[in-house]
Amino acid sequence: MLKTPPYFIAVEGPIGVGKTSLATILANHYNFQLLNEIVYEHPFLDKFYDDIDSWAFQTEMFFLTNRYKQLTDINRDFLDQDKSVIADYHLFKNLIFGKMTLPSHQYDKYEKIYHILEEDLPKPNVIIVLNASLETVTGRIEKRNRHFEQQIDPNYLTQLIASYHECTNHLKSKQDVPIIEINGDEIDFIKYPNHLQSIISQIDEIIKRGDQ
Repeated sequence: MLKTPPYFIAVEGPIGVGKTSLATILANHYNFQLLNEIVYEHPFLDKFYDDIDSWAFQTEMFFLTNRYKQLTDINRDFLDQDKSVIADYHLFKNLIFGKMTLPSHQYDKYEKIYHILEEDLPKPNVIIVLNASLETVTGRIEKRNRHFEQQIDPNYLTQLIASYHECTNHLKSKQDVPIIEINGDEIDFIKYPNHLQSIISQIDEIIKRGDQ
């Protein structure tokens, strides 16, 4: 178990890969505060998946500002009070989705806003990145049956999965925050306790090194 709070752990990955499930399990294991991404309150999401080109900027700005608000509140509400947090997202995902959906002239402005906001945010002790094949991701999306996700274009998901691989490699090359990569095609942390324990052991080792 971890001994010196507070800690901030972020779980990331494409749509439907299991971020919230893993974050919830880890929050219960460590007795950390769970911070879930706001999804159902998004006013443009149905329209976005029906017509990405027309609704991309509104959608990405909504996600950016709402994630920023939640993540800035972490310091005040939890970390400054020695309460550790696990979030099922991190702000860097905004650059992934923004680059995929926004035309270049909008993305350039969006990226500038992102970097200004990022300066105010707490840095995670570790980021866990889940990824999986299109078959695995689409199967999980169908299983959880969120109506606004059922019409997502498989080509969009394929691009998203590839973008997460690219972004993960970039984060690892920066060596700014420790990264744990999990292959969702091979690892089933819900079905197999030893798979979950392997993830927990990796987290414990990273935190232990950071405390030394």
